Amino acid sequence: MTEDYHELTRLIERLHRRFLDVLRAELTSMDITDINAVQALLLANIGDEEINVRELMTRGYYQGSNASYNLKKLVEMDYLVQEKSERDRRSTMIKLSEKGLDLVQKIGQSEEKQAQMMQRANPAPDLENTRKSLRQIERIWTDYTQYGTS
Repeated sequence: MTEDYHELTRLIERLHRRFLDVLRAELTSMDITDINAVQALLLANIGDEEINVRELMTRGYYQGSNASYNLKKLVEMDYLVQEKSERDRRSTMIKLSEKGLDLVQKIGQSEEKQAQMMQRANPAPDLENTRKSLRQIERIWTDYTQYGTS
């Protein structure tokens, strides 16, 4: 069991890095060179929402200075629009610009292509059960970090 756990944690990390490699390759094929894969993923996670920067952090997508740096760069490159919240002037809201929305649409098309490739694989991975299992692991780790051991 411990060996499986070790392999799982390393596999999750490698898959994340590999996913960023795929995203990087897609950006290159689209001739997009002004942002990196992490920044493109950040845009995709924001999607068509107007979101509080703090909420983006709370969702667990990004941490601290890394997110601040990437958000700043994405605003500078016109992928994001950043405004003070009308309800709470201390809070900053972000949303995708037209340029950001266009890129996220292209990323969505790339994801569709990747999903179709997986369906054609022999044997095709069982994405539904894999997703369910990873959600269970996420819940266990979230509970552990919030409530400690039981």
